[in-house]
Amino acid sequence: MKKYFYLIHLQYLGFRYHGWQKQPDVKTVESMIAKTLEFILGPVPFKILGASRTDSKVSANHSAFELFVNRPLAPDQLLTDLNLNLPNDIRILEIEEKDQHFSIINAPRIKEYIYLFAFGEKFHPFCAPLMSSFQGQLDIDLMKQGALLFQGTHNFIQYCTQPKPGTVVEREVLASKIEENRKYQASFFPEKSYAYTVRAKGFLRYQIRLMMGQLLRLGRGEISLNDIRQSLNGKNHQPLKYIAPSSGLILNKMEFK
Repeated sequence: MKKYFYLIHLQYLGFRYHGWQKQPDVKTVESMIAKTLEFILGPVPFKILGASRTDSKVSANHSAFELFVNRPLAPDQLLTDLNLNLPNDIRILEIEEKDQHFSIINAPRIKEYIYLFAFGEKFHPFCAPLMSSFQGQLDIDLMKQGALLFQGTHNFIQYCTQPKPGTVVEREVLASKIEENRKYQASFFPEKSYAYTVRAKGFLRYQIRLMMGQLLRLGRGEISLNDIRQSLNGKNHQPLKYIAPSSGLILNKMEFK
């Protein structure tokens, strides 16, 4: 039987979901999309495959998944039907028809994540779904220096939780920087907040949140720049213990080439 292939771009607020991947007895983004497609397509068999497995409470400004189905669909109508039936915290942006040669797993792509954070006094509770707030002081200038140390090719064995045998831990980070946040704004956000932006072809499990955790420890004076340098040489295989909260992390952009 002939199959049809569609690349579906989407965005979602992850605060009430247990990540992307379908799991028993919990609400995930994939399970919500699958349930909606079942309603729209009826008895037509289909399969979906995500381009990125975001963690619990992590949001996406731009992610994607591939839809495999046994009959042709009209992309514009499918987009309309999905947005009509999906909850308000998931939105379909675009649907592209592909052929059997396209693979969302093997297609070259670059992922850009942003971690939003602020520090000082406790902030408005409405910030919680999108931004992590840390009470006390952080040395932002030192954290900016630390972020640059992650850029380039390094051994990230300490920045991966429970790597499987054969996991490639040497990865290239294309960009790693901290700037004042001007990308995401809201009236209830603090007057000043920050965005840690990191880009790469792929990331290890919890890698970005562990990197952010090190930067937070650096900003608090708990570790030095040299400690970060040494954590990237691959000599110590003990995983780092401090992981930044998940709700400040956003999959900002996914570029397919």
